[in-house]
Amino acid sequence: MRTAEKGHLATITRHQKPVAYVISPERLGELLETMELLADAEAMKAIREAESGQGQVYKLGDLPE
Repeated sequence: MRTAEKGHLATITRHQKPVAYVISPERLGELLETMELLADAEAMKAIREAESGQGQVYKLGDLPE
C-alpha cells in the first residue's frame, strides 16, 4: 500500500505470479485521462500535427474562453 501511496504501481503476487495491482487514486485518474485522450480521434490528430510541426499556433487572447 505504501508503494501505491507514493504513486508507484504495487504488484500483489501469489506464488511469485502477479494476481492484482494497486495504484493510487491520483495515478488512476491520470491513466483514465490518458485513455480518454487516446480514444479521441480529433485530439490524437491535433497531437500528431503538433509533434510533426504542422499544428497551428494561436495567441492566448485569440482563444475562446
